Amino acid sequence: MNLFVDTSVWSLTLRRDAPAGCPEPQVLRRALERGETVITTGVVLQELLQGFAGARAQDAIIDRFQALPFLTPDRKDHIDAALLRNLCRRRGVQLGTIDALLAQLCIRHDLTLLTADLDFTHAAVHCPLNIWGAGH
Repeated sequence: MNLFVDTSVWSLTLRRDAPAGCPEPQVLRRALERGETVITTGVVLQELLQGFAGARAQDAIIDRFQALPFLTPDRKDHIDAALLRNLCRRRGVQLGTIDALLAQLCIRHDLTLLTADLDFTHAAVHCPLNIWGAGH
């Protein structure tokens, strides 16, 4: 299984005060320890860097992300993400612009999304988004 880890899980994993009982950070740690494929993209890296203060924390994040395969969205990904967001909105699901792009990358590349954000779970009802925990 190839995992795409969204910002919510990275943030929980990197925090010192992460809530106990949340399985996603444990799944990410285990995947990294086992050398499983964990994939990211620039928006996730950017969001993390914006959320953690201090050069030391930022350097650690940049260093960790150097080893990860990095997806770069193309024009079609952005178009399809907009269509996905519009579909979700018509069906009563609010999916943010960035979340729609992350979902689209997962759909296109057949990746399992590891997330703690329920917006993705609601969106997955209306598209072929594979979310960790749904049958794993």
